[in-house]
Formats: sequence, structure tokens, C-alpha cells
Amino acid sequence: MVTSHASPTVVIVGAGHAGGTLAGMLRQQKFGGRIVLCGDETHPPYHRPPLSKKYADDEFVQWLKPESFYADNEIDTLLGDPVSRIDRDARTATTVSGTVLEYTTLVLATGAAPRTLSLPGSDLEGVLSLRTLADATMLREAVHSGSALAIIGGGYVGLEVAASARARGCDVTVIEREDRVLARVASRELSTALTDFHRNRGTRILTGAEVRGITGSDGRVAGIELGDGTEIACDVVLVGVGAIPNDALARESGLECLAGIVVDGSAHTSDPHVLAIGDVTYRLHDTLGKMVRLESIPSAVEQAKQAAAVIMGAPLPPHEVPWFWSDQFDLKMKMAGMIGPDTQPILRGDASATSFALFHLDSDGIPVAVETVNAAGEFMAGKKFIGNRTKVDRTALADPATPLREAAL
Repeated sequence: MVTSHASPTVVIVGAGHAGGTLAGMLRQQKFGGRIVLCGDETHPPYHRPPLSKKYADDEFVQWLKPESFYADNEIDTLLGDPVSRIDRDARTATTVSGTVLEYTTLVLATGAAPRTLSLPGSDLEGVLSLRTLADATMLREAVHSGSALAIIGGGYVGLEVAASARARGCDVTVIEREDRVLARVASRELSTALTDFHRNRGTRILTGAEVRGITGSDGRVAGIELGDGTEIACDVVLVGVGAIPNDALARESGLECLAGIVVDGSAHTSDPHVLAIGDVTYRLHDTLGKMVRLESIPSAVEQAKQAAAVIMGAPLPPHEVPWFWSDQFDLKMKMAGMIGPDTQPILRGDASATSFALFHLDSDGIPVAVETVNAAGEFMAGKKFIGNRTKVDRTALADPATPLREAAL
């Protein structure tokens, strides 16, 4: 079956945060054409951060919009029927069920998938990943039953899951192959502070640890065997070792891909009729000065704004300083920018306390990143410093008694 429409048609491939946000923005901006939102899950778009932060709560599902929003705003949803093929010459997208959608503009918002590990025992019952509502529901059931949890990977997702599980009284072990948690995304100072905080609340954190395999009994997880022979008994294993972009559709259709779908500052791919937004994209970021693939809600929303501007023929919004957040126990962390190999950390506050900030300066004394723990004012100031490339006084910045505005030179 071929579905077409006389007016302009936007087909959005992927019904996650980026795709759902774009669909809503287009209607809010009075786009008069047809909008089709396709997704592989049967659920309407929902917020993904609560999957790792609040999965143990009774009501952790947070819909992006009420389900009635899509019908009320004439957004056609093909949920559970993802696009399986793109014909860029014919400008059509074909779904798994065989529906052929003609498009004026195609938007790829296919996100990313959890990276898997090729380990003995990976197929045992009780080995989980975390990306979807179904994943979070299984993890929630395990935590509510009091299962002992082992987490392979000490990234933000792993630590968020660990914090929620410990708050429920579960036995939790985090296993990280690098010499510290968050080795790829955070400073050593923040890694140390978070490790101490988790350990003080009963989480076992093993760093520099190689996982040799997952052991089982009667087809179900029983433990993890480490490279040094240590065995960690557990009932459930969460594999949280990063994500890979879902760019297979783009590659198969001949779009330029590197570490994701290559886009410019307006979300354009190498095809002028195809845009891409969200975790699947790989782009040159103005404030960072390099090609990056950002996995964050703020980045997805920023690119949805860019795509909406392109489709509506409106001016592009200014690029934003990339930022991220994480909730662990009673710590609310916000980070902006990216730490370079030669940046100098300036600590404001006490890193052993529950409120402090780390500003990371380049050789010119300009902040390029900020990491904060329960320090909203420092985060906002740091984000402004980064965006405006404000040179700062190191001594004033390090002194919590000195107002941040006086640190700017």
C-alpha cells in the first residue's frame, strides 16, 4: 500500500524523544502538511532519563505528550511498524508491514542501541540492557524482588541504576574495566567523589576489572567471573557499556555516515531532502570545535529545533552549549561543555561534600567545561562562561565566598 498526500509530507523515522519533539514543534509552529511518526515500539514517545533514574518508582513512565495529542494534532502514528527501507530517488520510506510512505522531507531520529558484550553466558535469563520501557520494567521487577544486581559498566546509566537499587536495599556491584568510573565522560576528580559517595552507601565498585564471563544455573544468571578469578554472585546482570548509533537505514540508503549519520548545523544529511536528529547523529559542534555524537536530551531537542526551522523555512536557532544531567541518591549533577586532555580543573567548594563545582579551563583561562553537584548557580554561570568564552580569574573562581560574577575578567 502506498500512502501519499498532495500537501508537503514529513515522515519522521523514530518515535523517541527527538522524533516526538519534532512532530509536536511542527504543529505548534503551524506546519500545514502531513506528519507521519514511525516507531519500532508500540508506545507513544516517552522520556528516557527516568528509565535509569526512576525505574524503581511506582510511576516511572513519563509520556512526552498525552496520547490524545497526536490524534488531536493530526499526527499520524505508525507505532510498532518501523521503517525498514528508504528509496531516496523515489522519496519513499517503506515500513515492516509494507506501507510505503511518500515524503517531501524525511527525518531520521532512530537513536542508539545498547552496546552488547560477546561473553560466555550473555544469553542467560537475567542478563539485561536498558534502553526501552520493556527493559526498565524487567529491571524494576528485579529490584523490587530484592535481587542482587551486578552492573557491567561504570558510566552514568550504570551509576544511576546502582543508586536506585541501593536505595531499595539491593546488593549492588558495579564492575568497570577502566581504572575509574566515568573514565570517558568525567574528570578524575568527579569520578573519585562519586565513587566515594556510592561506596559510603554500600555499593561495591570494582575498577580495573575484566569480565571473563557470566555464570548460570538452570539457564539463569548466578554470577560473574572476573579475569583474576574472582566470582561475583548475583541474580541479575545489567550490561551498561555504552550505545551505538542506529544508522543502518542511513548506511543502506547511501547517506554519509561515520560515527553516526553525518549532519551539519542545520540537521541536514548528505541528501537535501533528508534530515537527521538526536543520538544517531554525528556533527561538528560550534562550541566544541570538533565532530561529536552527543547522547543527551538537550542535544536532541536542539536538533529538533533546527529541523523544525528548516522545514518551516525559519531562521536557525543559535547553537547551544552541550549539557547533561544525572541524578544519583540525593545528588543532582549537571555538566556542560567537554573536558579536553590539557584542561586545568578548578575546584569550587569541597569535593568530599554534597555540593561543589569543577570548572575546567583551557590554556587561556577560559572555561570549556563545568561539572557540578547540587550547585545550580555554578552550573548556570559555568554554562554562560563557556558559551561566551569568558576568561576568568582562577583565584576568585576557586573561592566559594567570592561571587561568580566577580570571577569574570
